[in-house]
Amino acid sequence: MSTAKGTTTRPMTRGANRSADLIAVEEPLEIRVSTETLAITMRTPGDDVRLALGFLLSEGIIKGARDVGTAAYCGRPGEDGYGNVIDVTLASGVVAHLEKLDATRRGTLTTSACGVCGRRSVDDLFGLTGPVPAGPSLDAALIARAPELLKQVQANFALTGGVHAAAVLTAQGDVLASAEDVGRHNAVDKAIGALVQAGRAPAKRADGEPAVLAVSGRASFEIVQKAAMAKLAAVVSVSAASSLAIDLAEKLGLTLAAFTRGGEFNLYTHPERLQR
Repeated sequence: MSTAKGTTTRPMTRGANRSADLIAVEEPLEIRVSTETLAITMRTPGDDVRLALGFLLSEGIIKGARDVGTAAYCGRPGEDGYGNVIDVTLASGVVAHLEKLDATRRGTLTTSACGVCGRRSVDDLFGLTGPVPAGPSLDAALIARAPELLKQVQANFALTGGVHAAAVLTAQGDVLASAEDVGRHNAVDKAIGALVQAGRAPAKRADGEPAVLAVSGRASFEIVQKAAMAKLAAVVSVSAASSLAIDLAEKLGLTLAAFTRGGEFNLYTHPERLQR
């Protein structure tokens, strides 16, 4: 039985029937910067460079593609564990201020469920991200349609039911980048990392530029943080938003919509950005 990338099979019994079930792959990835371990996350293998770049941008380690020298797996193909450790070297003259990260966030295991936890307050995050620039204007119909656009890039979810998805949209509704992963934070990092590779993150305020982050799961404060570091104007979640995510989005100037289903949504912050 052939399997799609990021999936595998496991024996399964359902009632009296035995068969093989298609399952999403989950494996650890250690992210290093110049050989120093920054984080370990449980992810679906694939697009690991993008995951690392998106993570580094969201943590303020890099400001864009120009800060990156190389990104490669450690070790040699065929060695045990090859493909589960990636090392990013920074461009000449770029200094990584890793000491600015909370000590609890470095060199520790972060699960696919919680992401990389430990930020203490909205003020701390505001100091890291800074405000999101005003604009662009967004059509309310695009916010309502975001889950439909997201569903179109959820191939592995359709096969396994076991992965989250993230997509970055323009204000015109074009999908610029998308990713699936067992971790919703990882899916966001992969999508934003694709923008970093293309030189489109942080976003500029122009037509056709990244504007909206659509996510399949809950909108947590870390999802808002990642969107803000990429200078996206809005986060649209199919599920709920947490209180801290709403507070952070309000302070950063980011539009946050949640429970976006059936053409309707709950709008929590900065409605002035939407056109109806």
